[in-house]
Amino acid sequence: MAFVNWLKRHFVVIAGLITLGYLLLPNVVVTVFSFNDPKGRFNYQWQEFSTEAWTDPCGVAGMCDSLTLSLRIAFWSTLGATALGTMIAFALVRYRFRARGAVNSLIFMPMAMPEVVMAASLLTLFLNMGVQLGFWTILIAHVMFCLSFVVTAVKARVMSMDPRLEQAAQDLYAGPFQTFVRVTLPIAAPGIAAGALLAFALSFDDFIITNFNAGSTVTFPMFVWGSAQRGTPVQINVIGTAMFVIAVLLVLTSMVVSNRRNKQKA
Repeated sequence: MAFVNWLKRHFVVIAGLITLGYLLLPNVVVTVFSFNDPKGRFNYQWQEFSTEAWTDPCGVAGMCDSLTLSLRIAFWSTLGATALGTMIAFALVRYRFRARGAVNSLIFMPMAMPEVVMAASLLTLFLNMGVQLGFWTILIAHVMFCLSFVVTAVKARVMSMDPRLEQAAQDLYAGPFQTFVRVTLPIAAPGIAAGALLAFALSFDDFIITNFNAGSTVTFPMFVWGSAQRGTPVQINVIGTAMFVIAVLLVLTSMVVSNRRNKQKA
């Protein structure tokens, strides 16, 4: 009876931990098989422990080139989507204009629309305009579908801002630019950062839209998909594990910095 009561009290926590473990299970499998030494072309069965792939992560021809390309596209698309999305979010929250409701509704369409629809639409647009498919078409496509996610994240933050803080800055003779830089931007920064991180992850990870608009350009997700047809090299698991570890370290660092700031304020 005591165990049943304890289970009822901690059911939500237990369910959350089980769900988290289930979500992290693929990452564990990828990490384990990054130390595998497969005998054939496919890295699907455990053979023996080896660190050879970790000592030579770029040993597969074209893999690191595609990884670098994906990082470049993700960086520039994040920069473009964050800049445009932040301005759109402020405009939708702070200003009243015609078709404001329609714009608000249109913002959510790329998020609700299947990626294959947007991919085919953008490909049709590029072909009709006679644009050569490659780096720039991928970049434009990524900015297009990342924009909605940035607007949503920043808009939620801007809507929760207290306008009296900006009014107080203006009462202290701060100009519009000074008020924005010293008051508005720092308050909106968490939402902007969240939108930027989400845009980077979506851009780097995207396959469907990229595959339609890449032409002969090969990004890292496309390289992984192509490798899966011929044989999956262990180096793919190495890159995946490294990126997962980097992401976890960034999150932990952010949490530590945030906790220290909260303690200093207290």
